[in-house]
Amino acid sequence: MANRTEGKILILADVREKHSGVVKALYDEGALIELKALPIGDFLCSSRVAVEVKRSGDFVNSIIDGRLLRQLRELKENFEKPVLMIEGNEEHDLYSIRNVHPNAIRGMLAAIAVSYGIPIIYSKNPKDTAGLLVAIAKREMDANSPQPSLHPQKPVTLSQQQEYVIASLPGIETKLAKSLLQKFGSVAEVLNASEEQLQKVELIGPKKAAEIRKIIESEYR
Repeated sequence: MANRTEGKILILADVREKHSGVVKALYDEGALIELKALPIGDFLCSSRVAVEVKRSGDFVNSIIDGRLLRQLRELKENFEKPVLMIEGNEEHDLYSIRNVHPNAIRGMLAAIAVSYGIPIIYSKNPKDTAGLLVAIAKREMDANSPQPSLHPQKPVTLSQQQEYVIASLPGIETKLAKSLLQKFGSVAEVLNASEEQLQKVELIGPKKAAEIRKIIESEYR
C-alpha cells in the first residue's frame, strides 16, 4: 500500500511502463515511483491492489490472442483487490479498433466485471491514468494497507506457498513457478536442480538458469 515516506505515495511500476507516459505523469503528481520487473500487473498501489493497464488497442488485441483472461486470472489469484484500467482517447474507442464485433467486446467486459469480479476503470490518457492510480494509492494509504511489494498477498494454501517461494527467484513469475513445481515435484527439487535440468523447462534459457543457480548457491554477505 501507499508509503508515507516524506509524506509521498509510493507506487511500484513495471519497467515496461517506463516510456508509457504514465510514469512521468506520476512523477508530476508527486508520487514516489519504483521501477521493478513486476511478475503480475503493471502498477502496484498497495500490497493488495494491483492494476493492469490496457491501452484501447492492446485491450482488443489481448482479447484476440487470449492474453487478457490469463493476465486477469493471475491478477485475481494473487491480489485481494485487482483492477483493470482501460486507457483510450477521443480518436479511438474499443468498438472501432480492428474488425471485432462489438458484442464480443461487450461480452468480454461483462465477463471481467461479473464472472471475474474485477472492477473496470476507464481513463482518457496517461495523465488521467496517473491521477487515478494516485487516487487509488491514497485511499489505500488512508486504509493503512501495507506498502506495495513485489510479492502478492499472503498465500493461503500449501501449493500457493510453494509457488510463492519459487516465484521469488529471478525472472520467475507465477505461471513459470507452477511449471517448475510440476516438473520437479517439490520446492526442494526445484532448488536442487542443475542449470541443465532447469533449461528443460519451457521459457528457461541458459541465462535465466544461471541466475537462478547463482541466487541459490552464492554465499550470503
